[in-house]
Amino acid sequence: MIKLSVNVNKIATLRNARGADFPNVVSVAKDLQDYGADGITIHPRPDERHIRYQDAFDLKDIVHTEFNIEGNPIPQFVDLVLAVKPTQVTLVPDAADAITSNAGWDTIAHQSFLKEVVTEFKLNGIRTAIFMDPDLSKIAAAKSTGTDRIELYTEQFAARYARGDRSAINPYKESAQLAAELGMGINAGHDLSLDNIQFFAEEVPYLQEVSIGHALVAESLYLGFENVVNSYRYKLNRTSSI
Repeated sequence: MIKLSVNVNKIATLRNARGADFPNVVSVAKDLQDYGADGITIHPRPDERHIRYQDAFDLKDIVHTEFNIEGNPIPQFVDLVLAVKPTQVTLVPDAADAITSNAGWDTIAHQSFLKEVVTEFKLNGIRTAIFMDPDLSKIAAAKSTGTDRIELYTEQFAARYARGDRSAINPYKESAQLAAELGMGINAGHDLSLDNIQFFAEEVPYLQEVSIGHALVAESLYLGFENVVNSYRYKLNRTSSI
């Protein structure tokens, strides 16, 4: 089964827009799990413009599926993850002023740093993933960091697929194959949606988890969270049930 982790950053954005606590991130996370989500993802940034660091602590005791915290491993983020001890930490090299994640790690240039961070998290029993472009040389280098998994950055796939270019999947297939051969698990995320998720899941081997937030929340405005969560789960695992 391919797991669906729902990123609740957009819920926090909506909450923060009114300066109150509605919608409540914890309540939404509880409901999403009841509706079938296999995990909850948050991506706190230093300015706390959507998810706040306190949200991580508030979610810690109610996420009974898998809790994934994404972010750039600056000292403040590392301290947060070590205090909360989620199921998984996903390392993302986003700049402080980035609107959203826009690139994967250069695991060759930053290998020493990543190895140090990955080692610390793994010593604390936290599964690690590194956010990566589908670049075979950098995926090969990721192995030396000791990471448990990679997370494929799928924005380029989504943009090309929307234009009808199905060959956009090829680098992701090759990347997943190499990662699996090297003993790393495969996650994916960014701009995956109901329009492209089934094709992606059918084509990319060894896929274990996808993290989806923006598209899922936007689609849920029309269709409702319960319907959308289960639509994703159906499309992710349709081929395995045939």
